[in-house]
Amino acid sequence: MDSAAIDRFEASRGRLASLAYRLLGSATDAEDAVQDAFLRWQAADRERVEVPEAWLTKVITNLCLDRLRSAHARHERAAGAWLPEPLLEDDPMLGPADTFEQRESVSLAVLTLMERLSPVERAAYVLREAFSYPHAEIAGILDITESASQQHVHRARRRVTAERRGGDEVDPASARRIVEEFLAAAMSGRTDRLVAMLTADAAAVSDGYGLARRLLRYKTRERIASYVRAGFKPSAAKRRLAGGSPAFHIALVNGSPAVLAVVDDRVVGAVAFEVSDGKVASLRGIAAADRLARLNESWRQHEPGAPAINAW
Repeated sequence: MDSAAIDRFEASRGRLASLAYRLLGSATDAEDAVQDAFLRWQAADRERVEVPEAWLTKVITNLCLDRLRSAHARHERAAGAWLPEPLLEDDPMLGPADTFEQRESVSLAVLTLMERLSPVERAAYVLREAFSYPHAEIAGILDITESASQQHVHRARRRVTAERRGGDEVDPASARRIVEEFLAAAMSGRTDRLVAMLTADAAAVSDGYGLARRLLRYKTRERIASYVRAGFKPSAAKRRLAGGSPAFHIALVNGSPAVLAVVDDRVVGAVAFEVSDGKVASLRGIAAADRLARLNESWRQHEPGAPAINAW
C-alpha cells in the first residue's frame, strides 16, 4: 500500500477510534476494530472508493455491529459483568465534544444505557448524536431506509432520555466540589453524611475490585453509603490488594468527576460520579486491571495536581 493511502487512513484514524469506542464502550475493542478497518482498507480496490471517509465509516460501523452481535459479546453483557472502559480527560478517543449531545454520548452513564439498545439503534444514535450524520447518510451506512434511521434514533433518544438519572450538564468546578465533599464524608466514616449527599433515587455499581464474577449493585441511599464507607475505609488487606497505600486524586473521566486511587503512578481503582441538583446521583466503581489499561496509559502522560488525600 502506498504512503498516500496510509496517510489517508491515518487522517481518519482518530475519528474511527472515537466512533468505535462509542459503539463498543471498550477502548481495547475499539482499537482492534480500527486495526481491522485498516486491513480492509489495505485490501480494498481503493480506486473504486469515491469517498474514503464514508467508506471507512461504513466499514468501522459494521465491524462494530458484528462485535456487538457476536455470541461472546452477548454473553459477556448478559452475564452482568460488563462496564464501559473509562477514559481520562483529553484522551483523543473521547472524540468530538463541542455540543452537549456529543459530550453526553461518551459519558459512562449513556454508554451504559446504550447497552439496552439494539446494535442498529445504538449505531444510528451515535452517528446522529455524536457525529451529526444526516439520516440519509446513516441509512446508507446501516443499509436501512431513511425513515428507519429516523425511527431508530427517535426510539434510542427517547429511551436514553427516560432512563438518564441526571440529564443536565454540571459545571466541572461545582461537580468537583461535590465529589470532594463526598470523599471527605466517606473518609470520615459517617454514613449519615453520605446519605444526605445522595439523591433519593441514587444507584451504585461496582466490579468488586475486579474480583466479582457479576457486578455488585446498590439501589438505596443507605446501602450505597455503607458500600462507600466500607470501600474507603483503610485496611492492610486493601493495601495488599492495591499493591501499596494509594493516594486519591480527583479527575475527569468521560466528562464526569471521578476519584482515582493511585499507587506508584498506577491507577488501581476509579469511582466515577454522576451529579444532579447538587447531589450524587450515581457511582461506578471500576478496579479490574483490563478496564483501566488505557486510563493508566493516559495517567502516565498526565500531570496531576496534588492529591485530595495523600496517605491512606
